[in-house]
Amino acid sequence: MKQKLSYIYVICAALLWGCMGILVRTMNGGGLSSAEVVTVRAVITSIIMVMGMFLFNRKELKIRGKDIWCFLGTGILSVVFFNICYFTCMNYCSLSIAAILLYTAPAFVMVMSFFLFKEAFTWKKILALLCAFGGCVLVSGGFGGSSIGLMGLLTGLGAGFGYALYSIFGRYALQRGYSSFTITTYTFLFAAAGCIPLTGVSHIAECFLAKPGLIWQAVLWTFLTTVAAYLLYTKGLAGMEAGKASVLATIEPVMASVVGAVLFKEDFTQAALLGIGFVLVSSILMMKE
Repeated sequence: MKQKLSYIYVICAALLWGCMGILVRTMNGGGLSSAEVVTVRAVITSIIMVMGMFLFNRKELKIRGKDIWCFLGTGILSVVFFNICYFTCMNYCSLSIAAILLYTAPAFVMVMSFFLFKEAFTWKKILALLCAFGGCVLVSGGFGGSSIGLMGLLTGLGAGFGYALYSIFGRYALQRGYSSFTITTYTFLFAAAGCIPLTGVSHIAECFLAKPGLIWQAVLWTFLTTVAAYLLYTKGLAGMEAGKASVLATIEPVMASVVGAVLFKEDFTQAALLGIGFVLVSSILMMKE
């Protein structure tokens, strides 16, 4: 039963991450760049988490100095690094190719977990990984004959690698006895510290002052797509292998495609439907592993 709950946590996290486009489109419409949205997410998440922990569970705000590297890993090396690589990749190739390269993350997680945590490779894992990646290619629209280029390839793979690092460093933090609340709090405290110097804080403030209602939308969608999502994913990660969690999380682009089609009237092709089928098959394989 506990393992089934872990599957549900990870799947729910991926579904919430798939709604990220609502936050991005809303903030972009308010004048914020994509990089500024990352900063807003990190800052709002860290404020919500610190306030919540201070009011309801301040004991878990305490971490050991020797374990700071775990949170530097989840915050700086994962959240900040993967976002920088991902946005840079978008400048060198199409959005669909950038999304496909990002979802090399489960492969990175499986390989690293094999060496670091002795998680075994099985035929079900390999088949699920291939189904998940193939599904993501179809959902994202495929390569479409577009040229990637060396910089596009490197930054796209860097995004996938950085995305994968959350599962790895998050696993280490869990092994050291930290809860999903503590991990999420310090992940975004470090992420906020890393993002703020890279973006124009004054421009963000100007956008929020020009449209006061924008801040409340930012808080709402950040809570759902970041605070709740990372808490659920980290909670699920505590009950399963990192490789399994990463493959299950490939439901995210499926949800993103559904959100795009329903809310933003984006095209939803037969290939995307086939891709959804592949991703669902990969999830079923992981749940039966």
